[in-house]
Amino acid sequence: MTEHRTKPLLPKRAFALRVLRGLSLALGIIGLSLALGIVGYHFCEGLSWLDSLLNASMILTGMGPVNELHTVAGKLFASFYALFSGVVFITSVAILLAPLVNRFLHKFHLEFINPEEDRNVRR
Repeated sequence: MTEHRTKPLLPKRAFALRVLRGLSLALGIIGLSLALGIVGYHFCEGLSWLDSLLNASMILTGMGPVNELHTVAGKLFASFYALFSGVVFITSVAILLAPLVNRFLHKFHLEFINPEEDRNVRR
């Protein structure tokens, strides 16, 4: 939750905690997504754990697959995992940038707000 537009900016310490909370959430989502990819490549395509890690990492970062896929299950998994990875990337970037963009917009808005006008508008 963010502060109301008429409230002052958060202190730097509270803002840093908000950024760290977003960072930990984004890293958690990425970690779970990577684990899903590793397990999927290992069981659907029969790759070793290390090759599964490599393929999942490369797909998750948008670089593309490393090993050639031979099974139908592996190809289907790779297709869905690639689509899923795109959503994870966009979500993670949004989670990381949200506190920064919010603070910027809040600070920008506070510079132009007239508290008396704002009180009259809300009545």
